[in-house]
Amino acid sequence: MTEHPKADLRYPIGTFDFREPVTPEQRADWVDTIAGTPSKLRASVAGLDPPRLDTPYRPGGWTVRQVVHHLPDSHLNAYTRCKLALTESHPIIKPYDEARWAELPDSTRPIDGSLVMLDVLHERWVALLRAIPAAAFARTCHHPETKTDLTIDRLVATYAWHGPHHVAHITELRRRQGW
Repeated sequence: MTEHPKADLRYPIGTFDFREPVTPEQRADWVDTIAGTPSKLRASVAGLDPPRLDTPYRPGGWTVRQVVHHLPDSHLNAYTRCKLALTESHPIIKPYDEARWAELPDSTRPIDGSLVMLDVLHERWVALLRAIPAAAFARTCHHPETKTDLTIDRLVATYAWHGPHHVAHITELRRRQGW
C-alpha cells in the first residue's frame, strides 16, 4: 500500500499496491486478512444508530450504510471472478458500476443482512482459497474495462486491501467524530 497524506480521506490505509513475485507467506497473510474482514467490519459499526450509519465517511463520499452494503456486493463479484478463473480458461469478467449499485434501494436498508452476507461469503471464499494448490493462484481472468489480465493472486491481494480500506473509512470517521 502506498501512503497518502492523512488529509486524503479517500485512502486511510494508502492506495493498493501489488508487486510480484508473491510469496506463500504474503498469500497466506492476504487470505487471513480476508478471513478477518467480516469481524472487523462488525466491530467498526457496532453501536452506530441510523443517523450515524447515514453519515458520509467523507464529504462527497458514501455513507457508512452504503459502505457496509458495498463490501458484500464487491466481494461477491471478487469471489465469482476467482471461481471463473479457476474453472475457465482465461475468462472475461463482467465489470459493474459500483457507484450505481450504491444508489440502488437495497443500499438504504438495515445493515444486518449485508453483515451476515459478508460472513457467509468470506467463510466460503476463504475455505476455497485455503484449499486450492499454490499453482492455481497464477490462473487468470481478463478485465475488459481496464484491459488487464488479473491473476487470482492479484484478486486476493486486491480484496485483502479492499476490506480494510473500507473498514478504515468507518473507523476513521468514528475517530474524527468522537463516536
